[in-house]
Amino acid sequence: MLPRGRPRALGAAALLLLLLLIGFFLFGGDVECERGERGGERRGPGSFPCPLTPRVSADGRPRGAAAVDGDPSADRGGRNRSDCVPPRPPLPKCELLHVAIVCAGHNSSRDLVTLVKSVLFYRKNPLHFHLVTDAMARNILEMLFHTWMVPAVRVSFYDAEELKPQVSWIPNKHYSGLYGLMKLVLPAALPPELARVIVLDTDITFASDIAELWALFAHFSDEQVIGLVENQSDWYLGNLWRNHRPWPALGRGFNTGVILLRLDRLRQAGWGQMWKLTATRELLTLPATSLADQDIFNAVIKEHPGLVQPLPCVWNVQLSDHTLAERCYSEASDLKVIHWNSPKKLRVKNKHVEYFRNLYLTFLEYDGNLLRRELFGCPSPPPAGAEQVQRALAQLDEEDACFEFRQQRLTVHRVHVTFLPHEPPPPRPHDVTLVAQLSMDRCPGRCSSRADHRPRPRLQMLEALCRHWPGPMSLALYLTDAEAQQFLRFVEASAVLSARQNVAYHVVYREGPLYPVNQLRNVALAQALTPYVFLSDIDFLPAYSLYDDLRNMSSWCCPRPSPFTCHTAQAWTSLTSAPAPPIATASRPSRMSSTRTCPVAMGPLP
Repeated sequence: MLPRGRPRALGAAALLLLLLLIGFFLFGGDVECERGERGGERRGPGSFPCPLTPRVSADGRPRGAAAVDGDPSADRGGRNRSDCVPPRPPLPKCELLHVAIVCAGHNSSRDLVTLVKSVLFYRKNPLHFHLVTDAMARNILEMLFHTWMVPAVRVSFYDAEELKPQVSWIPNKHYSGLYGLMKLVLPAALPPELARVIVLDTDITFASDIAELWALFAHFSDEQVIGLVENQSDWYLGNLWRNHRPWPALGRGFNTGVILLRLDRLRQAGWGQMWKLTATRELLTLPATSLADQDIFNAVIKEHPGLVQPLPCVWNVQLSDHTLAERCYSEASDLKVIHWNSPKKLRVKNKHVEYFRNLYLTFLEYDGNLLRRELFGCPSPPPAGAEQVQRALAQLDEEDACFEFRQQRLTVHRVHVTFLPHEPPPPRPHDVTLVAQLSMDRCPGRCSSRADHRPRPRLQMLEALCRHWPGPMSLALYLTDAEAQQFLRFVEASAVLSARQNVAYHVVYREGPLYPVNQLRNVALAQALTPYVFLSDIDFLPAYSLYDDLRNMSSWCCPRPSPFTCHTAQAWTSLTSAPAPPIATASRPSRMSSTRTCPVAMGPLP
């Protein structure tokens, strides 16, 4: 018989032992991970040092289970994610971060601007953007970055036409076309001295400092060359529909919307030969790529799993049509990158899409002028022309009655040329472009005072103008970032405007209290592609036959365009809101004795 009190002691000890076992199971960390560390063995691809983390995740599943249900769990053969949470690496202060983006066309250029805004909003480091573009996107983005004048930002351009022969042999069903394959050739296209780069799709929105993503390079092992986030759908499992045959991938595969590339190691490993051999072999049994470069990246990783470093899912939250991203963002404390990787973009079906859409719209309509801030503590050379502007501003006298006018003359406005898709007119020897400028709600040029900012229906005038003038037009619009999006929606909703491809719209972003009429006109003039231009105010309507009349007149009265020739057309004024034709608009007062009406061939106005 046990002494009195001994049963209570044994019961308490048993209870304590039970609690210790439960605590060890819940908070003892990943045994497999810890065993690898204690044994000194190298972990599989994507591993991180293991902190003390619960064995059971928030959804009740064991910590060592795969990220998404149905994902085959294996070590090197099928493992494509880290089971251990990476510790936060130190951020590289003032280190120059390199970002590569492939961009082609008008719409992709607009998407890139929103992406860059989100990056600049959070960034604390100097940035160097490496942009692979077609001629159209380069024309747009060169002007935009030149006039944006953001401190500590460099931009380099690479001609996409030179890279097309390296990928044009690959059949591709993705909507991005050949440009969707060009990330494969970045190690050869970028400068040989560049060792690391972040590669982004244009449909990306940042919600964090990009330096945190750059810091993940520190987790790469000596063999790892590519950092990717796991694909957040069942695409590569091949069970989305009947007879679905995806390209080979490691487990669920990886998404290439956000990539960390060790360019130096890729070049040493013979990356160009590696991906071409893999693609050639797979195309023997598969008709084409469905997801462009992503299919080939995954096929290479399937064959060489040691090349990849899996990244935390928050660095590429994918909002595709079949996304399983909710299992990532429902548990994450903060999201880093949103990826609109559905062809439907903002119209993708997702129960949380409003939250992500609001984040995107925040940067879409954000005033880009506010991003011209300096990086304190990180000295960098000023943008080109910024010092001259600052010196000229410093010399102005604030007591001068014309101070605001002189200040406005020195203001460098951001300019986004060909804001909407535009087809250049075919070359004709006597063709004429109508040139005009307008704003959304301010009285442009004809105001009696600065206080006269009465709203006028100027956007509605565009539809009437398009009906009266069938020829090419170059229009400069003085808008805020938010107004530019309102204008985009207005054009898309108008059957008249959306059907016209020979109208080029150029957005000059509003800054300051005055209306820079001459700068607007000069922007529109510079983008006119015909030998002659016809200058007009936006609230004047040309006669229906004026376009043809001017082309016919220019063949005999102005056989050779001259920058010193300026003629006027007669104009009639209507006091009603619906003036009756014929109405022709005056270009500028003519000082010439000739009474013949001809289009204008002239240079920029002061």
